[in-house]
Amino acid sequence: MEFRSLWLATCKLKDSSVGNYTHSSNEIRPLYILLQVLSGGQVEGVLCGQKKPRAPGSSIVEEFHVPYNTLTMSFQSDFSNEERFTGFAAYYVAVDVDECTDFVDEPCSHYCNNYIGGYFCTCPPDYFLYEDKKTCGVNCSGSVFTEPSGEISSPNYPNQYPENSRCEYRVALTPGYFVALTIRSGDFDVEPADSEGTCHDSLTLVSGKQHFGPYCGSKFPGPPEIKTRNNILDITFQTDHAVQHKGWKIRYYADPVTCPQTVIPNSVLDPKKDRYIFKDNVKVTCVEGYEIVRKRDSIKIFHSSCQDNGEWSNSHFSCVPVNCGDPTPIDNAQAVYVSELHEPLYKAAFRYQCDAPYYTLKTQGDGVYQCSANGEWVNKEMGSKLPKCIPVCGVPSNPIEEKARIFGGTLAEKGNFPWQVYFHYPRGGGVLISERWVMTAAHVLEGYDKPTMYAGVINVGGESLYREAKQLIPEASFIHPDWKKQPIETRTDFDNDIALLKLRDPVKMGPNISPLCLPGKSPEYELQEGTLGYIAGWGQRERGRLPIYLWKAQIPVVDMDKCRSVKPEGSADSSAYRFTDNMICAGGDKDSCKGDSGGAYAIQDPLNDRQYYVAGLISWGPRCGTFGLYTKVVRYLDWITETMSKHENADTWQD
Repeated sequence: MEFRSLWLATCKLKDSSVGNYTHSSNEIRPLYILLQVLSGGQVEGVLCGQKKPRAPGSSIVEEFHVPYNTLTMSFQSDFSNEERFTGFAAYYVAVDVDECTDFVDEPCSHYCNNYIGGYFCTCPPDYFLYEDKKTCGVNCSGSVFTEPSGEISSPNYPNQYPENSRCEYRVALTPGYFVALTIRSGDFDVEPADSEGTCHDSLTLVSGKQHFGPYCGSKFPGPPEIKTRNNILDITFQTDHAVQHKGWKIRYYADPVTCPQTVIPNSVLDPKKDRYIFKDNVKVTCVEGYEIVRKRDSIKIFHSSCQDNGEWSNSHFSCVPVNCGDPTPIDNAQAVYVSELHEPLYKAAFRYQCDAPYYTLKTQGDGVYQCSANGEWVNKEMGSKLPKCIPVCGVPSNPIEEKARIFGGTLAEKGNFPWQVYFHYPRGGGVLISERWVMTAAHVLEGYDKPTMYAGVINVGGESLYREAKQLIPEASFIHPDWKKQPIETRTDFDNDIALLKLRDPVKMGPNISPLCLPGKSPEYELQEGTLGYIAGWGQRERGRLPIYLWKAQIPVVDMDKCRSVKPEGSADSSAYRFTDNMICAGGDKDSCKGDSGGAYAIQDPLNDRQYYVAGLISWGPRCGTFGLYTKVVRYLDWITETMSKHENADTWQD
């Protein structure tokens, strides 16, 4: 505001109170005329009196510059105007404010543009103006990086990054790959943290639940390499309006998802690698002794691929131990596990345990069978071939004690002769030599296709026979091929008097039924005179009667001349009869008789004193109560073993 002329009454002003009375000494005078200029609540000036222009040629006597858009002028006068003062004339003009320079705080973050009555802000190229219309920022968000590797840097890198910006980037890789990144020390320069550790400019990394940062400083404070566990990485760079630095540069790459070293337990992978990654394909093989069991079959190999979730396909399969199934049962035995594993699974082991004491295991090696990788029970020596429980031979369950002769001798007790077989029809005897074979004299079978036989009994009379005895059903008979057929009434040749009967069913052994051993071929089985042996039977007694109880006697081996010297009943001498080396002469005051034929002459085994073997078969004699002749079994071992082996499964009746 300027005043071009001013003519006011003279006034005296008190220093601190305009418009009040002033006083000088003791004089009090009123204020006559006064002009006040007020602005913004402040007194800009007080005018009175007559003013003249300050500069020659100028009409302006006083000038005020008021920094407000309002001005108040207060003119005050009293009742007098003695000199007829003319007053004042004031002129005002609006002066435009330059907000861009006159404001203490900068109104714009970058460029300020003034105009009459106001101003506006603008931004450099590549910047945009925020909603506050004052702050500029860079439009640096929205970039998505999908390539398997690349570089990301702050705006203007390596030049100064923009202020007041929030840059957001995203790395989005194909599922199956994790984002990994590196920031070199020389590639990071962000405004350092303040004294309280706060980053005003910062870089933050977020991947799933993993959070890295915020980072700031002249060197990257984080690890040299960051590996995430996600295929998406969000990068946020936040700057304020203050100090700017060159920023940062990130190098990222796709780190494939890793799958475990095994697909399923108890398996191996092909190819073998130190690390399996996404899309790797492998062949999975169960380790030895394991297999994959499915509804209808079992397999040992399948294929699998490393999936984007870090898991193998087909991992629902499982390699389980090979199951060999329950051990194959064999007669007269139980399978007993000898391993810690008591299930029929891979590496389990068992041994067949025969029913003792009547059976023993016939096998090779230790008899232990182990469940093999191919699902079979295998023995080291026997392979998959099964052993057998064969009857223990030649061991009476009740030891024999005999001092009397059979012809007029003593009764046998149960268990003395468990191998004794009773031929009910035709009347005779036999000896059990295995589960399915009975040996007897050939002449017993002459004219009889299917003899009636019993075992396990000493009393063959009446109901006792059928109640206690085990009937043996013959399946096939085999008479020695060198046995000569002659009428029984006039027979004088008993050479090769031996025959075999194969039974339809195997006999279950027990205390009253067990076989007698066959002799060996070693010299120990060559009989010497005086060797004692046992005979037993239901043959004719002294008075010609046939007993119902089993009788026994112990007799020695004697020289063949003893038998030749006996005069046969009804004959002048024995010269009509044939005596051969296939016969044993035994007896004396003890002898067998009619009806005992086919029974065993049992001698204690020279190599095992617990056992007896069949040295001879009761064949014939010149006269009962003297000496008898017995078929020498050792001479027929080859024929016996060959016949039994050849016809083990035969089902045709033979003579």
